[in-house]
Amino acid sequence: MAIDRVDAYIDAHRADFVEQLKALIRIPSVSAQPDHNADTHRAAEFIRDDLAAMGLQAELIATKGHPIVFAQNPPRPGLPTLLIYGHYDVQPPEPLEPWISPPFEPTERDGNLYARGATDDKGQMFTHLKAAEAWLKGAGELPLNVKFLIEGEEEVGGANLEQFVADNQTKLACDYAVISDSSQFAPGMPAITYGLKGLAYFEILVQGARVDLHSGTFGGAVANPCNALAEILASLKGSDGKIQLPGFYDSVKPLEDWERAEFAKLPFSEAEFQASTGVPSLEGESGYTTLERKWARPTCDVNGIYGGYQGPGPKTVLPCKAGAKFSFRLVPDQDPATVAEQLRAHLKAVCPPGVTYELIVHHGAPAVLVGVDSPGVRAAVRAVEVGFGKAPVFIREGGSIPVVGLLKDQLGVDTLLLGWGQNDDNLHGPNEKFSLADFQNGIKASAHLFEELVKEGDRSKPAGP
Repeated sequence: MAIDRVDAYIDAHRADFVEQLKALIRIPSVSAQPDHNADTHRAAEFIRDDLAAMGLQAELIATKGHPIVFAQNPPRPGLPTLLIYGHYDVQPPEPLEPWISPPFEPTERDGNLYARGATDDKGQMFTHLKAAEAWLKGAGELPLNVKFLIEGEEEVGGANLEQFVADNQTKLACDYAVISDSSQFAPGMPAITYGLKGLAYFEILVQGARVDLHSGTFGGAVANPCNALAEILASLKGSDGKIQLPGFYDSVKPLEDWERAEFAKLPFSEAEFQASTGVPSLEGESGYTTLERKWARPTCDVNGIYGGYQGPGPKTVLPCKAGAKFSFRLVPDQDPATVAEQLRAHLKAVCPPGVTYELIVHHGAPAVLVGVDSPGVRAAVRAVEVGFGKAPVFIREGGSIPVVGLLKDQLGVDTLLLGWGQNDDNLHGPNEKFSLADFQNGIKASAHLFEELVKEGDRSKPAGP
């Protein structure tokens, strides 16, 4: 059988796949830093060349920013089409001091590969490339139509991808989409993510006097923007964990009973979770478990605060301005634009006298919820069980992957979220890692997904001649 030859190819090339991944990771494709623009372009060329070498039609498509890699096999009518999305850009590695090994020199330790981009998203994305290679080199052809869409701006908002997808709906048309850019539930517990939170990201600038003032001469008479900012930020959330924007919960989709029951069955220890973070206690919205808060309830968090004197020693200054960046994680049926209007109304009501403010709306994305009883999900369950040796559990995720909503809006397709990573992989942080066993299991699961999607298509066809 063809799948047996595919599995044999994967087993025979395990070491080769790891070395190829290391070569990709060594390219410091930091999309946010202009000094790395040439490196980011080089990573795109690496992906294109790898796809072309396995026999696919591969091209580099210029954008106003970093290029998009697109590849496909010659279309075969009557077969389902799978679109595989990934990104080759990575987060900045700074701060460098905590890294045990250099961030762009992939290093094996304790069964893991440590490097920036190992799990987010080069390692996970690369599993699908190697699965395609195993079919093309091991079996001679892919069992279905496959399209690769690999971008280089996911870590900086992906604005150019949005335009590309909108302009190329026919080129990207598909029956299924798959993304591997998330995590399993736990080691030895593969998962299919059926829900993602959305995002609404803001920045506020609070202005007081024209220039910084002496806090003794002017304190008590002139409003302090840092104090005003603290008051504004504190007003966003109550002591019960509830967000205080007017009408914020009106469109929140509640958890269904079956979801709460399934979450409760998962082997999750709140005490162990607390210990892993180092915090003295857990907190959040009253009436919900930690998993429910993380996965399926909206949240509000301050992401950064700036203002006033930050240097060594004291300086008794009354700063003229202060600012903060903060975000709301949204759940299904909430709209980022509506949240922005609710926030404007709230700020108008709570802004202290003596200061003015400017609200900057950064990027946003709606939440995603995918039905768990669909042909694609059924195929994914079987494929993941083959690859990882255990049936996956169904989970939600507190993070956001805006491209999932983009593919739904523009292509009308739901996305299979098959994360091969682990929750402690330190994506975006120092000492990012990816389990080499999960890397190999992900390749096998992806290869079997290709075949299982075809089987689901065959089941939907009428019987007989």
